[in-house]
Amino acid sequence: MTNMSHIQSAPNRIAVHKASAAAEPLLEVTGLSKSYGRKQALQNVSFTLKEGSSFGFLGPNGAGKSTTMKILTGVVKPDQGSVKLFGEEIDSNPGAASRYIGYVPQEITLYERLSAWDNLEFFGQAYGVRGAELRKRMKEVLEQTGLLDRAKEEIRTFSGGMKRRINIAAALLHRPQLLIMDEPTVGIDPQSRNHIFDLIRGLNRDGVTVIYSTHYMEEVEALCDEVAIMDQGMVKAQAPLGELLGRYASQAIYIEAAGMPKPQIAPGITSVRKEGSGWVLETEQAEHMIKLLITECSKHNWNVKKLEVIRPSLEDVFLTVTGTALRD
Repeated sequence: MTNMSHIQSAPNRIAVHKASAAAEPLLEVTGLSKSYGRKQALQNVSFTLKEGSSFGFLGPNGAGKSTTMKILTGVVKPDQGSVKLFGEEIDSNPGAASRYIGYVPQEITLYERLSAWDNLEFFGQAYGVRGAELRKRMKEVLEQTGLLDRAKEEIRTFSGGMKRRINIAAALLHRPQLLIMDEPTVGIDPQSRNHIFDLIRGLNRDGVTVIYSTHYMEEVEALCDEVAIMDQGMVKAQAPLGELLGRYASQAIYIEAAGMPKPQIAPGITSVRKEGSGWVLETEQAEHMIKLLITECSKHNWNVKKLEVIRPSLEDVFLTVTGTALRD
């Protein structure tokens, strides 16, 4: 967890700035670069984040996602670049910024021989929450993560998924306006994964902005309305999910018809590939191409078993933007 011992004494400058600058992006990242020895982890990373969004950071392991998350939370300092929260530089007032950010690191950061309750008490105090308010928040976050009935049990008895849920609970104790989650579902059971998904959706509905870093495309598609694709330390593309799919992913048609030979490349068809018992045709004119295919099948008495438009996927987008498939 981030060192939060300075939070209580930090002036509340960001809250004042937020009230007077609602039109500003919640988070503005400009030109972040970071090297570890000869290895350049980040190269001129820039992106903006609007308040209330669920922002997916998609990329393979080693793309620079974790380094970016750590810079946003102040755990790591960049070599170059800046991070603004509500229009104010985080470096100039790290204590105030920390009050509004909850951080769920990729590594489990809990005390194994303490109970879930004692862990939350420790981290809540680190965030500056104490007394009756802390006890109230501990109960609330345990309910949110589905672990209230396990509150008094030692963390070492928990499954990996339960530990991750307590890690998330700790990051929510001070009611952050921005929750940063770095690969929160790696190696967890389906029940915990579903709990985390439901929790994120609920937080988002309540106005909490979420940054969700992952290399699982299906998680981004399920949870995020805005996506940044990251590879080799750079942000390759950023846009709302629907816009990314429309801009980078080709439309395609799947046709399965008895007796039909391999379709030929023709005007309006950019590629043809075999898939299962049918063919996938990439096209920018899906509606027009479906009409032509129906006409051709009728003309040659090919019995159509299946004909449908294939929805563009993030996998297609990632391949187009980076030139390679997403790697673990």
